[in-house]
Amino acid sequence: MPVLPRHALPYAPKGATIGLFGGSFDPAHEGHVQLSRHSLRRLRLDQLWWLVSPGNPLKPHGPAPLELRMAHAARLMAHPKVRITPIESALGTRYTADTLRAILQLYPQRHFVWIMGADNLANFHHWESWREIMHRVPIAVVARPGARLRALSSVAARSYPDARLPARDAALLGQRPAPAWCFLTIPMQDISSTHLRAQGAWLRG
Repeated sequence: MPVLPRHALPYAPKGATIGLFGGSFDPAHEGHVQLSRHSLRRLRLDQLWWLVSPGNPLKPHGPAPLELRMAHAARLMAHPKVRITPIESALGTRYTADTLRAILQLYPQRHFVWIMGADNLANFHHWESWREIMHRVPIAVVARPGARLRALSSVAARSYPDARLPARDAALLGQRPAPAWCFLTIPMQDISSTHLRAQGAWLRG
């Protein structure tokens, strides 16, 4: 693992419960903000980190420059408990499993929860080392328009039925040993980064 300067890493006190919300954020939008605010409350998080990735290995085309996406995300998601971080770029990791492995080594005695949209759970079994991810950190799955049925009938959901917590116990998820996951239903906005990229306005603004 590379030796990283302290300023490249978010600060988190020991014992903190931290949500990890990864993605290209190309661009970040109000749906990401809504998911984050609900996750902070429902999961009782001390912090939530947006892990703005250098690129998504599952996508054929690269995103906008990292600095541009970071700056846009920081303007949009102004919250005292949210950190916008390029930690994956600093670590040099490409896959989520590698990123989690490094974060858990760098931050012992903290509690992490991986946060993903339901559309990601539907395809989770295509992720590199997805079972390792399941066994490293608890996972909060947040409803996305049109993705609930696909998510709850996915390979991942069917592979770990006994690890699922009821939504009423979501606040306990961060303290549970992995594998553990929870499905959260929140008010949804039908907005996507793909649509915003097609418009192109955020790059001009």
